[in-house]
Amino acid sequence: MRLQKYMAHAGVASRRKCEEIIDAGRVKINGETVTEQGMKVEESDKVTVDGKLLRLPKTNRYVLLNKPRGVVSTVDDNKGRKTVLDLVPTGKGQRLYPVGRLDMDSSGLLLLTDDGELTQRLLHPKYELEKTYRVTVRGVVDETTAKKLSTGIELSDGMTAPATFKILEHRNAKTRMEVTIHEGRNRQIRRMFEAVGAEVVELERIQMGPLKLGQLGKGEYRPLREKEIRALKSWK
Repeated sequence: MRLQKYMAHAGVASRRKCEEIIDAGRVKINGETVTEQGMKVEESDKVTVDGKLLRLPKTNRYVLLNKPRGVVSTVDDNKGRKTVLDLVPTGKGQRLYPVGRLDMDSSGLLLLTDDGELTQRLLHPKYELEKTYRVTVRGVVDETTAKKLSTGIELSDGMTAPATFKILEHRNAKTRMEVTIHEGRNRQIRRMFEAVGAEVVELERIQMGPLKLGQLGKGEYRPLREKEIRALKSWK
C-alpha cells in the first residue's frame, strides 16, 4: 500500500494532506525519515507521524455460507465430523465463528464472521433477529395446527413466542411450510412440530434478518456486500 493511502486509512488526514505531512519530514518508516511520495508500506512496517505509531483499523470478515446437511455448525468437533470452517478457507491467524447454529441435519443460510461485537448483538434476544425457514414435515398439517404453532407451543423450556407458520403446499403425504421465528432455542422448530405430532424431514434456512440465501448452492459461500453489513449493524 502506498504511504499516503496507509496514513489516510490510519485516520491521519486526507491523502492530499498526508502528502504535505510527508513533504514536511514528519513521517518515519521503521525509524527512518521519509519524504518521498508513493513509497510502498508493508504490513510489518512501523510507520510513525511526529513519533506516534500508526495502526490500521481492523478489517473484519463477513461470510454467508449455504450449509449442507451433514456438516456441524461449530469451530471444532471432537468426533471428527466436517465443520462449517472446513468449507470456508481462512488466512493465517484468522478465525471465523458461526453466528448461531444450524443443526447437522439442517441446511441453509449461516453467517460466519470474526466480528465479536456484531455476533453478540445479533444473538441477543433484545434484537429479535428474524429467521425464515422452508420446512417439509411428514403428514398433513392443517390450518388449525399452523395457527396453533404460530400462537405459541409449550416446550420443556417454556412457551414459544408468537411466530409465523405458513402452509405452502400438501404433496405426497407431506406438508411444505415457511416458518419465521425470532427465538434461538436449540432445535426449536423440530421440537415445535414434534409437540403437535409432526416430524420434520427437511429444514432449510433461507433468510436471517436482512440476509437472504438467494441462489447460492449447497456448500458455496460469498462475502457479504457492504449494504448487507450496514443493514446487520443497524438492525433493531
